[in-house]
Amino acid sequence: MAPSQIEIAQPPADAISAIAFAPSTPTRFLVSSWSKSVYLYDMSGGEEGGEGCLLGEFEHPAPVLSVCFGDDDNEAYTGLDLSSGELTVLTKHAGAPASKVAYSREHSLLISTSWDMTMHILPTSNSSSPLIVTLPAKPFALSLSPSKVVVAMAARLLHIYSLPSLVAGIQAGNPVEPWQMRESSLKFMTRSVSCMPSDLGYATSSVEGRVAVEWFDSSAESQARKYAFKCHRTLHAEKNEEDGKEETVDLVYPVNALAFHPVHGTFASGGGDGTVALWDAAAKRRMKQYQKFPDSVHCLAFSCDGKYLAVGIGPGFEDATINHYDAKGKARILVRELGENEAKGKSSK
Repeated sequence: MAPSQIEIAQPPADAISAIAFAPSTPTRFLVSSWSKSVYLYDMSGGEEGGEGCLLGEFEHPAPVLSVCFGDDDNEAYTGLDLSSGELTVLTKHAGAPASKVAYSREHSLLISTSWDMTMHILPTSNSSSPLIVTLPAKPFALSLSPSKVVVAMAARLLHIYSLPSLVAGIQAGNPVEPWQMRESSLKFMTRSVSCMPSDLGYATSSVEGRVAVEWFDSSAESQARKYAFKCHRTLHAEKNEEDGKEETVDLVYPVNALAFHPVHGTFASGGGDGTVALWDAAAKRRMKQYQKFPDSVHCLAFSCDGKYLAVGIGPGFEDATINHYDAKGKARILVRELGENEAKGKSSK
């Protein structure tokens, strides 16, 4: 079947903050939004080649900055039950919103970070109080691998925690230290982080049109493999104010989103330039760049089987206008059905 792309007919009413696919149903996904709601969609709910189906909208008292599924397709965090729509407060950050949430099915842990510079780790298998970890700076991005938690923060700080150590810390009531503390390979503020499904490493992106790929192994040999590259930039012609001559310069955009393919280990990046690209991390090359979208790419997610790639877009700050940010009625969700080998890298088996 040739690759196809659909646009979801009933997108959120305001800017999209996150997209998360269900752990078992490849066609089902959640979208969180500044519209103070979480939306549940299923592409199989409509006719073939149609525009998907909105299964439910779950209202919240404030904008929802992140969302993830829990143990199954009917459990989600921000802490809501998709079968009943009931909202339950599981943990509360003091004085600041929970900016990111992630769930480890391997360890039954809900992890949230907040602009109050804390990370809460909550076991969902019992009624234990959350383990609260104080972070050295404001967290900007969060991602989980099967055994690690990666938190990217201000001042180019990056902490990596061991999930088994977090579980042990909760059980013993002891404070938990980072497994590794690193400084970002990128020179400017981190926008996104995504862990490899292989549990070997992660990728980060910055506001300055760059992506870095690194490995957890701290040996000199492994660290020598890490690399960074420029992306999501366009050539722009402008006149030199001194001599009036036209020169070509790089117009640099933030790389807002990263997502690893769950099967092939390649990854997608989305930027303020309105483009999405597929990358082969092992071969260090770009595999594909899709057509330019009319607005900034805010978030990306692959389905559990890697067959679908969902893209959330909307207005950004990239046009440098002085008007205040307003995405009401302008958010869009596009879902691409990938070809059989479309996301398969050169090194994939």
